[in-house]
This record gives sequence, C-alpha cells and structure tokens, in this order.
Amino acid sequence: MTTTAAPDAASDKLDSGVLKIAGVVVIGAIMAILDVTVVSVALPKFQSEFHTTPATAAWTMTAYTLALATVIPVTGWAADRFGTKRLYMTSIALFVAGSVLCSMAWDIGPLIAFRALQGLGGGMLMPLGMTIMTKAAGPDRIGRVMAVLGVPMLLGPIGGPILGGWLVDTASWQWIFLINVPVGIIAFTAALKILPKDTASASESFDFLGMLMLSPGLALFLYGVSSIPGEGTVGSRKVLIPAVIGLVLVIGFVLHALRREHALIDLSLFSNRNLTIAVITMTLFSVAFMGSMLLFPSYFLQVRGENTLHTGLLLAPQGLGAMLTMPIGGKLTDKMGPGKLVLFGIVIIGAGMAVFTQVAADSSYWVLLGALFVMGMGMGLTMMPIMSAAMASLTQHQVARGSTLMNIVQQTAGSIGTATMSMIFTQTVLNDKAAATYGGVLQGLVPADQLPPGALDAGRSAFADAFGSTYVVALVLIAACLIPALFLPRHKAAPTGDPTSDEAAQAPVLVH
Repeated sequence: MTTTAAPDAASDKLDSGVLKIAGVVVIGAIMAILDVTVVSVALPKFQSEFHTTPATAAWTMTAYTLALATVIPVTGWAADRFGTKRLYMTSIALFVAGSVLCSMAWDIGPLIAFRALQGLGGGMLMPLGMTIMTKAAGPDRIGRVMAVLGVPMLLGPIGGPILGGWLVDTASWQWIFLINVPVGIIAFTAALKILPKDTASASESFDFLGMLMLSPGLALFLYGVSSIPGEGTVGSRKVLIPAVIGLVLVIGFVLHALRREHALIDLSLFSNRNLTIAVITMTLFSVAFMGSMLLFPSYFLQVRGENTLHTGLLLAPQGLGAMLTMPIGGKLTDKMGPGKLVLFGIVIIGAGMAVFTQVAADSSYWVLLGALFVMGMGMGLTMMPIMSAAMASLTQHQVARGSTLMNIVQQTAGSIGTATMSMIFTQTVLNDKAAATYGGVLQGLVPADQLPPGALDAGRSAFADAFGSTYVVALVLIAACLIPALFLPRHKAAPTGDPTSDEAAQAPVLVH
C-alpha cells in the first residue's frame, strides 16, 4: 500500500501534501455534520411514515447527539493508542454502516438505535480530523488549517436543509442516509491512500473509571438540557433528574482526573493560558451563536411561511459571508495571532444580530439576508481563530487530547445554547396571547379559519416579536464574548515545543 509522507510542517504555505490530507478530512467532516441538518427536515416524514409523535421522531436527532457526546471523550486516548489513520477509517466505516442500517429501518425504534450507531462513528470524525490536520501542518499554519476545517461547519447548516428537503421531496426519506454510502466509500479510500501512517502508543493505560463517569455524564446532562424546550421549564423532572445526575458524574470525573496521571481528558492542559482562555471564549460563543442559529430557519418557516428548500436557500448568505472571510482569517491568525481578529469578528456578528432584534413579520428580505451575510463574515473571523488559539501552543503529544477537549466544549455549549434560546422563545410566545394562538395554528391545534378577522396577522406579528426578543438575549451573550476575547494572544503564538520533534512529543505540561 502506498502512503503519503507527512508534509514539511516548516513550510509557510499549505503544500499539496497538506491540501490532500485536508481534502480527506473535510469529506469525512462534511458527511458527519451534514447528516445532522439533513435529518432535521425529515422529522415530519418520520412521523407520518412510522405513525409516531413529534417528540418520538425528535429522538432520531437526540440519539445521534447523545452518541456524539458519549464517544468524543474516548477519541483522544484511542487516537494515541491505535493511531489516527486507523481510527479515522474505522469511524468512517462505522458511520456508513449506521447509515445503511438507518435506510433499512422498519420502525421508529430501530431507526433511533441505528442513528445512535451513526453518532458513534460521526462523533470521532471531527476531533480526529483536527488532530490529523494539526500534526500535518505544524504550529505555524494552524490558522489556515482551522480555516479549512471550518468549511464543513458552514456547509452543514446551509446545505443540510437544501439537500434534505430535495431528497425527501424528489426521492424518499431513505436517501438522506443512502447518500452517505458513496461519500463514505470515497472518504475511506482516500484516507487509505493519502493519510500518512502514524505510530500508535500503548504507553498510557485506558481510564475506564473516567469513561464510566464522563461519557454517560455528558450524555445525561445533554439529554436533560435538550428536554427543556419540550417541557417548557427547567424545573421539570425530565430535565432536572438526568441533568443533575449527569452534572454530578462530570464533577466526579473532574475530581478523579485531577488525581490520575493519564485521565481520559487531560485537565493539566488548562495550565496552558492560551488554551484556557480559548475554552472560555469558545464556550460563550457556542452558547450564543449556535443557539441563535436555530432561530433563523424557524423565523423563515413559521413567520414567513417559506418551505424547507427556500429556507435553506435564504440562509445561504451567512455561509457565503463566512466563506469570504475564513481563508483571510486563517492567514492573518498565523501572522498576527487570533486576538484582534476575534474581537473584530464578534463586533461584526453583533452588528448583524442587532438587525434581527428588530425583526418583524414583514421585514425586508434584503435587510435580513444582508444581516446574515454580515454575521457570516464575523463567524469566519471568530470560530476557527478561537480554535487556533487553543491548538497553536500544544505539543504533538497534546494535540489529540486538546482537540478532543475543544470538541467536547463546543458540543456541550452548543446544546446548552440551543436549549436556552428555545426555552426563552417558547416562554415569550406563551406569555403573549396572540403569539400563543398563532403557535396553536402552526401546530394544528387551533383552526385558522375559526379565528376572528385580523387575528392571524396579529399572531404572526407577535410571533415575530418573540423572535426579536430572543435575539436580544443572543446579542447580549455575543457581547459577553468580548471579555475573554480581550485576553486572547494578539501576536503569533509560540508553541511549548516543536511539535515535530521527539522531545516535544514527550514534553510534560507543568502545573502551576
């Protein structure tokens, strides 16, 4: 078998070797991330096909997310133990197998189970891809590497609803899963031929106790948080019991990890100032931005009456804006550090978000699409430079654990943000009689033809106001990101050691 040697990390530009590796990683990441948003548009189809409730159909999404949260903590250790190439190819195979089984599901229960299997494979693809790319490119090109890895994050929210709506309308729901088969075969074959061999290390024992606490702890906590919108309150037993148990398990893991030398997640990484600040910034940013991203398609679907395909197209300007600035942001991060770029990006996002705080039922599409484009430009200068700040100062030995940590933070914070924004919006609607009535019409609980004249328009307007009020909260959280972002490095980060050297690979992390 022919393999490509690891490219020269000292070169300033992304050479052909790194770009080939990037292509493999991006294909796998797109496959995993796109699958989340593609399935979201098929939920009504699942309800009618399997004669089930909306809450049960939503478990096809929840099971995938919980499986992601369960497997991500193990990825760092597994990458060290088995090597990134073999583990990456195994993840692709697992994801494709889950996809095939999903397409063969005969009832909603098996479909939920097969979605969880998909999540076990998909959960490892992004942190593994980040590890592979960081090792291949070296510390001087982290910004450009992260810009490349940002492409799947953009294509998922944009392309998912478009692709999913088209497949469900023109073919069948099975094709939203079968589409992964040819893509997965291409990704597996490319990984086999292009990814360089890496050396597996058996020096660290597996932290079984840590896994038994952290993986189910994260899954239970996210399950409780994701139940908030459906329950309408944080005080529900369905929310509190799993969330509290999950939180206790996570806290137990932290206490355990502080005493164990080779814990599942290396908490000594927090002695790295740049990584710690990046984690805090990413947490706030993911809560605010990922939560607000949920609201954009909902506004177009519920207030403006657009179908799924048109809604996906209307969201495209956000991705186009990010695609414009992300390569620029990557290059500038490598040259001048992420600090100034992230601050500027957050300000731009805030400017676009401010437009949506004033959204109405008849707001100009040109204004809204322009605001989405501006927010996308800000995102291109924000998310991946934050990730670069975390990864640039890590040694090669720390990269797998660092990328795992950042993916856990992003996944958890994003879920919290989504649940928080959904709860705020739901409560705002329920507190307004006109908006609540309109919500009943959307759910089919209130016949529209039985409403008095003008009630439907008044309800639609009140519904739009509820979106605007929720965007105010998102804007405040976006502004709060400026505080930790002020402490991000304002110049090119100096790594703790040469990540290509053997000494750096074994360099200890000093705990102060």
